[in-house]
Amino acid sequence: QVQLVESGGGLVQPGGSLRLACATSGIIFRRADLAWYRQAPGKERELVASITGRGNAKYAESVKGRFSISSDNAKDTLYLQMNSLEPEDTAVYYCNARIHPTIEASYTYWGQGTQVTVSP
Repeated sequence: QVQLVESGGGLVQPGGSLRLACATSGIIFRRADLAWYRQAPGKERELVASITGRGNAKYAESVKGRFSISSDNAKDTLYLQMNSLEPEDTAVYYCNARIHPTIEASYTYWGQGTQVTVSP
């Protein structure tokens, strides 16, 4: 049974920082493709950052230089360090994991989401 549990969201002032965490279970963590998405009210869900099992990371242009995605293999946990937060970063943030148990099969799993609000 795959479970993704997010934590770390909250209210922060512009320019502040937050670190989101996604604790995983039920997957081979080292072999999963992991990502953070976010969805603001009235907008589509968008990809924020992704990381492969080998540690290769990619970022959306809007967060490049401010956010950092990382994974801790010892804890099977995904992180998103968010610095220099802006009101535009306000959204529900979701942890995402993709696994490929066979050549022709792939599965996608989502966390429940955690609210990040950036406001003066």
